[in-house]
Amino acid sequence: MKIGILGVGHIGKTLAQRLSEAGHGVKVANSRGPETIGADVLASGGRAVTAAEAVVDVDVDVVILSIPMNRLPRIAPLIADLPAGTVVIDTSNYYPARDDRNESIDAGQVESLWVAEQLGRPAVKAWNSIGSDSFANKGKPAGSPDRIALPVAADGDSDRQLAMTLVEDTGFDAFDAGTLAESWRQQPGTPCYCTDLTREEMPAALAAADAKRSPKRRDLAVAAIQERVGDAATNPDADYSVRLSRALYM
Repeated sequence: MKIGILGVGHIGKTLAQRLSEAGHGVKVANSRGPETIGADVLASGGRAVTAAEAVVDVDVDVVILSIPMNRLPRIAPLIADLPAGTVVIDTSNYYPARDDRNESIDAGQVESLWVAEQLGRPAVKAWNSIGSDSFANKGKPAGSPDRIALPVAADGDSDRQLAMTLVEDTGFDAFDAGTLAESWRQQPGTPCYCTDLTREEMPAALAAADAKRSPKRRDLAVAAIQERVGDAATNPDADYSVRLSRALYM
C-alpha cells in the first residue's frame, strides 16, 4: 500500500522501518522538514517528504498520525482534503503532563472520539498500546509463540481490518477491539496498555479495563518513570516499562 506517516518519533520511526520492510511504499514527514529525518528511519526504503507531500491524496492509501495528541488539531487542515476512502490511523495517547490539560478527555470523553472530532473524519486507533522499546524490538513472525497482540479500534469494519493487516505486517498479532467508543479500553492506565499481552490474554485485559481508575494509574506510572529516568522525555527500557505497567494496570 501507499502509506504516509506524519511523525518520526519513537513509534513513527519504527512504523516507517517495519512497513517499508513489509513492502509498502512509505513516505515520512515531521514538523522540521525532510532534511532532518535520519538515515536510520529511511534505511528500509522509506522516503522523507514534507508534511503536505506525505498526505497527497493521489499518492496515499493510508495516513498514519504518530504525533503528540495536542498537536493533532494543527494538522487537521492537511487531513481535511483527503478522500473519504483514505484510512487515517492515529497512534497517540493523552498524557496531561505533555499535552496540557484537555477538559473534554478529563471529563470522560474517549480519546479517539476527541481525535476524530478534531480531524473532522473517522479515524482508527492502533499501535498506541505498546511501548516504543517493545515495538522496536519484540516483533515476531506470524504464528510465533508468545507474539504480542495489539488492539485495533475503528467504527468502520473495512478500516479496522486494513489497520489490523498493517499491524500484522509490523510483527504483532492484531486484535479486533471494536468501535472507537470502546477504545478507552486501550488507553493509558488500562490492563492492555504497555503490558505486552498475547492474543489469548487480550480479551480478559480489555474486559477488565476501568475507566475511572485508568487515568490515576496512568499518572502514577508517569511519576514513577520520571523519578527513575529523571525527565519527562526519555522512555524507559522495555523490561522496566512492562513490569511497571503490569504492576499498576493489571
